[in-house]
This record gives sequence, C-alpha cells and structure tokens, in this order.
Amino acid sequence: MVKSGLSKFKGKRILLLQGPMGPFFHRLALDLTQAGAQVFKVNFNGGDWIFYPSNSLNYHGKIEEWPAYFEDLLVLLQVDMVMLFGDCRPIHCVAHEIAHKHGLEIGVFEEGYIRPNYITLEQYGVNGNSSLPRSPVYYLNRPPAKIEAPQPVGNTYWYAVLWAILYYFAAGLLRPIFANYQHHRPLSWLEALPWLRSVWRKWYFAIKERGVKTLLRGKYSGRYFIVPLQVHNDAQVVMHSGFDTVKHFINEVMISFASHAPRNKMLVIKHHPMDRGYFDYTKFINNKMKLLGLQGRCLYIHDQHLPTLLDHSSGVVVVNSTVGLSALIHGAPVKVCGTALYDMKGLTFQHSLGRFWREAQHAKPNARLLKYFYDYLVSYSQINGSFYKRLPIVASKAGLHWVLNDNYSVPKVEVEEKSA
Repeated sequence: MVKSGLSKFKGKRILLLQGPMGPFFHRLALDLTQAGAQVFKVNFNGGDWIFYPSNSLNYHGKIEEWPAYFEDLLVLLQVDMVMLFGDCRPIHCVAHEIAHKHGLEIGVFEEGYIRPNYITLEQYGVNGNSSLPRSPVYYLNRPPAKIEAPQPVGNTYWYAVLWAILYYFAAGLLRPIFANYQHHRPLSWLEALPWLRSVWRKWYFAIKERGVKTLLRGKYSGRYFIVPLQVHNDAQVVMHSGFDTVKHFINEVMISFASHAPRNKMLVIKHHPMDRGYFDYTKFINNKMKLLGLQGRCLYIHDQHLPTLLDHSSGVVVVNSTVGLSALIHGAPVKVCGTALYDMKGLTFQHSLGRFWREAQHAKPNARLLKYFYDYLVSYSQINGSFYKRLPIVASKAGLHWVLNDNYSVPKVEVEEKSA
C-alpha cells in the first residue's frame, strides 16, 4: 500500500473512520480526492467533528447498533476501502471484521514503527495484527530495498498538545449531540488536568534526576537492563500480551530480575513520556524493591535521553513497544514479553525472561537480518512524516510524494529497489 503511492487510490470509494487527533484525516481526504478517489468520513464525537466538520456523516447511535449501521453504510456508499487509525478501538475492531467479511481493502494507520520520522500505514492491521512476514528466512532471501534518509520531523509535542486540547474541548462541548458515544479512553474536559500535570512533572523530574544520565553512561555503563514502559491504556498491552496492566508487567519483570539476574546488574525502569500526567509508579516500585531486596539495584526514571540509555545498556525488556525496535537498531539485546512484529529468531532473545538476564550478552541482533528487515519495514509500511505536524516539500529522486495540502508533503512513499 505504501509503495504504490497515491495512484493506488484512483477510482476508489474510500470510507474514513476515526483518525489521529488533529487535521491529518482531513488533509488525507484532500490528497485522496486529488488522486481521483471519492472519500466519505464518519464522525463519532465532537473531537472528530471539529477537524472534519463538512462533507461527513455523524454517527449518533449506540455501540450495539454500530455493526448494522456500518454494514448498511458499506452497501449504500458502495465502499471499496476503509481507512482508520488504530485497529484495536472497539468501533474499529467491529468495522475491521465486517469490512474483511465483505472483501474490502483495509488501510490501518498507526504511530510509526520507526520514530520519530515515520508514521505507519499497513493494508490489513498493525502491531500484533500486522501481516508483515515474521520469518527471518523471508528477509534474508530478499535483496534489501534502497531507502533514502528521512526528512527530520522535529519536535511535534506542542502540536500534539494543541490538537488534544481542541479535540477534548470539542468532544466535551458537543457531548449532548453524540450522547451515545463511548470512547476507548476517558473523554472529558477533565483530561486537561493530566496534560497540565504532565508539563509540571516534566520539569520536576528534570531537576530530580539531574546527574542520572551521567551515571548511566559512566559508572553504570554496561551494567544495567532497561525496561521502557508503555502508556497505561495502550491497547497493545491488553490485546497483544499476557499482561492485564503495565503494573502487572512491572511486577513480573521485577520478580524475574530479583530471582535470576546476576548480582552485579541493575534494573532501570523508564516511564513513558506520554503517560507522565496519568500515572506515577514510584510508590509501587519502591514497595516491590523492599519486598524483593532490590534496594540499590533498581532505578525508576522518567525523562532521560533514551538513545543514550540504549547505547549503554546490557539489554532491553519490553512488552511489545516500538522502543524494542529502536533498541535493536542501537545493537542492544532485546527480550519481548508480548507479541511484536520484530520478535523473531536472529533479532530478539527467544528464550525465557529468566535466562535473558544471564545470557543477554550472547543475544545481540544479527546485523544483516536487521538491515534487511529494517529496509523492508520502511519500504512497505512507513511514510516519512507526522500525524501532528506538516513537512515542507523536499526534492525526491523517485518523484513521488504523499501530498498534504497544496504546499506540503510527506516525502518518499515509493523507493526503487536494487540488490545489495
């Protein structure tokens, strides 16, 4: 889907469901229309509506009524393809199943597998639902694609904050109109409080953790395992792992580390920056440290520079976060505890977590396999750009762009393949 470029959508009748917060889906509709497609959009709440107020359908029914409504809509509009952001939302799970039953194409957007300069678009599903091959033999028997360096996206944090504020404000204001809507996350004006708390905590932990990076890349370099946490309501944790919550994951990792890790190793648990305003596991982790006898061997941090930590770690333990892929790129051994598209022999540790603490030094990713997998991943599922911030047009040797309005583009949706 990514390699075909916008020309793939010419003549298609495309139905857009929920997109990322912000104007991305509205710009996408303009691009698709310019490419010769006919685009329809369904809004489910005021946040959806404020970014796509015209030429759209507003669904006011209950979640129980959505399957029949959606199936009728596919027939009425003669839809060829459905596009959505995130395939684990309740309304999207239902839509995905029905669209698949009707033999329709499904385009699923998600945050980039490779960050920060890419977004993801796959034809069937993403993350644990991805249809990308999971066999190392597949990638090793293919010549790697030639890919260009992406245009840097830059800082998108404040853009995301702006779109979130507008989204939640409109969702709250128009709640009476969309009274039956049930969001996959809390959806009210009270959501402004965690964002404000996040800003305060960002500065607080920057001061509190001053000097930690120096220790981790100096005195403790090569002596610690890092555990990057995911956001508390990440569907990938619930849908594609055996853990009920992030706290459940922390508990299992700390117990395993206390039981099996060498005494000269440390455990560094890193909070997710987008979860800063919602959760703080300090008390829970401190209590577990006392219970398990890990005082002095466990550190809980928030806003340290992750690439630096990866470069100086003994290994990385994740549920199924894309941080695991970043760790592989940095040459760090990785243990995946859930389901991840990059979890395969030759890239990640394939045995138990208990063994990982002792054998990680022998489990560094195969450089050739990683390159072939990375190049394939970029070529077939990644688009250089951001959901929250537009990129200026840049010259492309291939001459193909993912256009966002008249003066902007996400470059390089098709690349020329050559043998290595």
